[in-house]
Amino acid sequence: MRKASVADVPVPALLQRGIRMSKVAPRSQQSYIFRLDVDQGQIVWESKRLRIIPIEDIKELRSGSEARYYRHQFQLSLEHEHRWITIVYLLNGQHKTLHLIAPCKDTFQLWDITLRKLHAIRQRLKAGLADEEMRHTMWMRQYWKWSDRENDQQLSFDEVKRLCRRLTDSQRNGFLNFSEFEKFVKLLKARPELDRLYEEWSSKDGGKLTFAVFEAFMRECQKSSLDQEELRTVFLRYADNCQANAATTSSSPSLSSSCSNDCGDITMSLDAFTDFLQSSDNSVFTDQHGRVYQDMTQPLCHYFIYSSHNTYLVGHQLVGESTIEGYIRALLQGCRSVELDIYNGVTEPVVFHGKTLTSAVPVREVCEAISKSAFVASPYPIIISAELHCSVAQQDMLVAIMHEVFGEALVSAPVGEQLKIDKLPSPEELKGRVLLKTKNLHLSEQERSRTTGVVVHTETELDISREASEELRGAKTPNIQAIKAHSVFNHVHTKVKMSAAIVALLVYTVGVKYRGIKEERYRPEHVFSLSETKADKAMKRDAVDLIKHTKDHLVRIYPKGSRFGSTNYLPHRYWAAGAQLVAFNCQTCDLGCMINHAMFQRNGRAGYLLKPEALRLPDESTLARRTLHHLDVLVISAQQLQRPKDSTGQEIIDRNTVDPYVEVSAHTPDWASSSSAWPSPGSSSRRTPSPSTTAGVAPVLTARTSPVKDNGFNPVWQESLRLTFECAANLLELVFVRFVIRDRDRHGKPIAVHCVNLTNLNMGYRHLPLYDSQLCQYLFSTLFVKCSLQDG
Repeated sequence: MRKASVADVPVPALLQRGIRMSKVAPRSQQSYIFRLDVDQGQIVWESKRLRIIPIEDIKELRSGSEARYYRHQFQLSLEHEHRWITIVYLLNGQHKTLHLIAPCKDTFQLWDITLRKLHAIRQRLKAGLADEEMRHTMWMRQYWKWSDRENDQQLSFDEVKRLCRRLTDSQRNGFLNFSEFEKFVKLLKARPELDRLYEEWSSKDGGKLTFAVFEAFMRECQKSSLDQEELRTVFLRYADNCQANAATTSSSPSLSSSCSNDCGDITMSLDAFTDFLQSSDNSVFTDQHGRVYQDMTQPLCHYFIYSSHNTYLVGHQLVGESTIEGYIRALLQGCRSVELDIYNGVTEPVVFHGKTLTSAVPVREVCEAISKSAFVASPYPIIISAELHCSVAQQDMLVAIMHEVFGEALVSAPVGEQLKIDKLPSPEELKGRVLLKTKNLHLSEQERSRTTGVVVHTETELDISREASEELRGAKTPNIQAIKAHSVFNHVHTKVKMSAAIVALLVYTVGVKYRGIKEERYRPEHVFSLSETKADKAMKRDAVDLIKHTKDHLVRIYPKGSRFGSTNYLPHRYWAAGAQLVAFNCQTCDLGCMINHAMFQRNGRAGYLLKPEALRLPDESTLARRTLHHLDVLVISAQQLQRPKDSTGQEIIDRNTVDPYVEVSAHTPDWASSSSAWPSPGSSSRRTPSPSTTAGVAPVLTARTSPVKDNGFNPVWQESLRLTFECAANLLELVFVRFVIRDRDRHGKPIAVHCVNLTNLNMGYRHLPLYDSQLCQYLFSTLFVKCSLQDG
């Protein structure tokens, strides 16, 4: 069945002309005319200045009851709910919200339905590089509408010059001569690097790209694992010969059989070959179809789990805002473990970062947000990691709220007929369920029936206080944020009692204090949490013991307390030690966050990834194996690179030239460094770590191309780069490759990035989708590369 295109979404003239609606803000409501520009793909309104929201920058659309949280925040009556639209979008790397109230129900439905359809088309184009004709049509319409300032369906000379400045940096003389005009026209369609590739392979059969040539290309270059029949189907899908159309549509058995045997005289043209190279059939991702393909029936401890730290914060650790938005964003991205810090509220418990200036949000609203978003992106279980700082009475309220909101989904007893927990259940067994994890010292059946009496230390706060103190002692120039944190947390020895109602919810995720691994015996349901500082020390003593422990138990790692700016560590270091719940500040899109994002793009974005065999099977000898690998990357070209935008979302068109270059880096865990107590190659003995090695630093290998002068639109490099790295225990799943396009003369944010897990990177000629520094995907921008992986 043919998929919907832009032409299938008629935008009513009323929406294109504009409709007056109320824009709601915390302290005011203003009336503006909002319109949809379908050609440029954006929402437009004018307040003090022209404002736009590109539809591809929209992260989420909420309407009616879905946006009730905001209506409550603004203290507006229920009568507005059926006309309410909330648009969550990205601007300058920050999440923004636009709240609108339509004048009537009909207008609301017109906006809501049309906007969702246009958004869905752009999301589908981002998901893969399918339907190249649609992409091309959208691009042409967008740039034509942008250039036609007079809206007279023709471009004046000045308008053509302005378009040239947007598309290429060669226009510096203020005019367009004939040769430059020819170059501009060819620019719209020409891909000389693809012409050369087509000629290279079609020359193997007299200038024709037959199925035999196509099959050889797929086997030799693309390293395709498809069988011949599957390759033949792909070939016929793009070959433009009329016989190919007949072969794919005719019901004649003889014709179909003949074509399936040798494809006859069917050939693939240059245009067809180009379409194939840019399609989802030639995706850069091995997991491009978004299906859950791993075994989901193993114990929870056999999986890496997408985890969030201080999920309620959307900014700074000391002064940020607490909101349900953090939970919604994390869960819709596939996160399966979220965190709540719970304190006494006036009537019910609240969530915020204690003893800081962060705001608070009612725990009921947090639970309702989790319930609504929990299983949208993935059906697999949610783990709520809670730190309790509230009274016994409000703990009981918390339990009542969780039962009320989550209902039967809340785990309060072992699944099935399991009486004694000998091993953890699987994600499959816990589909659609919610688990609570918090620290508990009620470990005997006799104590389990008591209502109070267990004392729980707030360890995270103590960690922050200690780490801030250490930072102050070790710093030559004291960090002002460390001074504040030391002051804030220097009286955190408050003790909190725990009720039996909470204990009853701790079934498979019972939080316990870390007392070492060799010295202590833990039950399968026991989970200890380590700050990255403690985890580094544990790994330095003996990473193998930690790996062995995580084969049967869950371990959570969280950022150290001195990361006040909500920065992230590099997660693959802790995954390499077997830790499953490596928690992140999801609000900060740094390198660590990009690696985490790349990791969990696999397995249908289910939020659960089966750990490599070396990290879950009993045999420890595999950990000692070392292999050398060469990643060869031919950086060929980039397509339609984006210009930076101003504070209103408009592209900045100026006369400054761009000299782009590509930086390719491989990020590996530090198994080769002396700071890890991994076994030495060729020996099952443990290594003695060097005390002089700095812990927590993961190796990175980087290579870069030369810059291309004065071309920020479609530069061609055609340069080969090689990255050589060591791998332990064949853990290629923990190696990540990052592509960054930068401007030689401008420092700061890159032009575009792409980060991918090495095992999720298809070899051969591929078009990488490009993202901005906040991982918002560009609709038209790609990087064309050829990759190959060889053993050393």
